[in-house]
Amino acid sequence: MKIALDAMGGDYAPLSPVKGTLKFLENSSSNIEVILVGDKNILYQELGRSIPSGIRIHHTTQVVSMHDHASKAIKSKPDSSIVQGISLVKDGVADAFVSAGHTGAIMATSLLTLGRIEGLNRPALAAYIPTPKGGKILCDVGANPDARPEHMLQFAIMASTYFDHVEGKTKPKIGLVNIGTEPSKGSDLYQEAHKLIKKELRDDFIGNVEGRHLLDSKADVLVCDGFVGNTILKFAESWVNIFIKQLNRQITHKKYYQMTARILEPVFSNLKKLYDYEEFGGVPLLGVNGVIIVSHGTSSPKAVKNSLIAAQKCISENLLGDIQNGIQEHMVGSN
Repeated sequence: MKIALDAMGGDYAPLSPVKGTLKFLENSSSNIEVILVGDKNILYQELGRSIPSGIRIHHTTQVVSMHDHASKAIKSKPDSSIVQGISLVKDGVADAFVSAGHTGAIMATSLLTLGRIEGLNRPALAAYIPTPKGGKILCDVGANPDARPEHMLQFAIMASTYFDHVEGKTKPKIGLVNIGTEPSKGSDLYQEAHKLIKKELRDDFIGNVEGRHLLDSKADVLVCDGFVGNTILKFAESWVNIFIKQLNRQITHKKYYQMTARILEPVFSNLKKLYDYEEFGGVPLLGVNGVIIVSHGTSSPKAVKNSLIAAQKCISENLLGDIQNGIQEHMVGSN
């Protein structure tokens, strides 16, 4: 198994990609190779002249920055780590590509280079959301700010397949994120999406789910357009961080609180781990003809390691093939 990793992507590259790779390989079998895609001179400085076993470098001379136009990256920077890494997947040199770089450029290059799976209208990003009763999948979380009802149906199908791979639960329950539980609630898009999902996935669809019940509803998969999903995801990330900071401030305010905090430290540690996005690595770009994992731009070595684990799992469990089967079973609409 060969996984290509964008060694130049993310706020902490190349340090985080390199350290994350080394952590990943510590507990991996000997038949896994990570291809670090990036400037070999910079990577040699991080790794040393002696390249560790399980690592190969694919030299590139360009980097897609956050200021570059996403759809033009493939033409303006053909020798960038993103374009070259995705090309390795197309050429069969790598089985997957992982990047914490420019999300828009990753999506645009993946579409142009790998294409969509047959019958799919739009790829989507699916995020894993931990809850006390098990995780949920939120889809789409940013690939499609504008969507149509048939796109939402396909998001539901792909996210359900991904949930099965993550949680091992076939036929997960599907909910449509909305401002009310009644079928008539929401915009025309959400009303029509409700009708279509109910028609095609009747046995699994539980209806609309309001924002206050996203974490405790019976739905395993939460479907929405990319604008709504990205807003929910980033709010959740910021809220958890703010809550932890405020908790720390309160604890250090009085000596009595500090004494209590020492006793409860294992509880706080477990809670932080439960809601830490770094524990779950990146999210898959569902619907393109290849395994592409999109990581957080601020990925630490731990997040990079877990993104590589996510890619490994997608490859070994044939997530791509299962999504292809699901889409072909419910082919709806056109581009």
